[in-house]
Amino acid sequence: MKILISADMEGATGVTWPADVLPGAPEWERCRALFTSDVNAAVLGFFDGGADEVLINEAHSTMRNLLLEQLDERAQMLTGRHKSLSMVEGVQHGDVDGVAFVGYHAGAGAEGVLAHTYLANSITGVWLNDVRASEGLLNARVAAEFGVPVVLVTGDDVACEDALGYAPEALKVAVKDHVSRYAAVCRTPARTAADIRAAAKEAARLALRQEPSREGPFTVAVEFDAEHLAMAATVVPGVARIGERKVAYTSGTMYEGIRTFKAVTTVVSAAVEEQYG
Repeated sequence: MKILISADMEGATGVTWPADVLPGAPEWERCRALFTSDVNAAVLGFFDGGADEVLINEAHSTMRNLLLEQLDERAQMLTGRHKSLSMVEGVQHGDVDGVAFVGYHAGAGAEGVLAHTYLANSITGVWLNDVRASEGLLNARVAAEFGVPVVLVTGDDVACEDALGYAPEALKVAVKDHVSRYAAVCRTPARTAADIRAAAKEAARLALRQEPSREGPFTVAVEFDAEHLAMAATVVPGVARIGERKVAYTSGTMYEGIRTFKAVTTVVSAAVEEQYG
């Protein structure tokens, strides 16, 4: 049994505001240990449940946040940016039996601690075939094309509720309860580590490869907070304006769809100026 852990940071224990997840900030240094504790708890739980191999894919920002030296020695970690499938890199090789979303969060335009979709502020909404989409939903659809089920989701209570829509059978662990975008009622790391480890052990039984999903085509619509960003996004082939601040494109598969989305966010992030957005 091989488990892939897609590890994001906004949904980690104790994380509630931007400085907690911005590489280089003093708060980020502290929260790296909390983030690593969540991920390591999932690693331990999956091995408790019979996993033979656990690969952790760093999925936050620079993708260089986890403390390798604090992880269980049986795990391996894929760290660094510029990967074909970004947050779920590794799911495409035919050897993964289940994927866990650890430290996930709600999507752009929704309630939730540090809610966003790929870009912190520039994107105000993403829709997949007319359904509002979080990173969890997008990544789950990619994994499904390779026959890999989502077996565990951790984050705030809103992220866990969101996961009911894209991975209803998966185990969910809320490490904090949303109060506002920058506030939450947080459980202690000792408690969340125990909760995540227990859930991962149970989730291991769900790690059974499935028939690859063939649900395409997929239409992705993206709304931005400024008109010029929609214009910038149309540089990507196949992306067209459908409103003053909104673009859309259609892909035959989610593999293609998520790669196009990555291209759109890369172009748009380069079009944001520091003072005027």
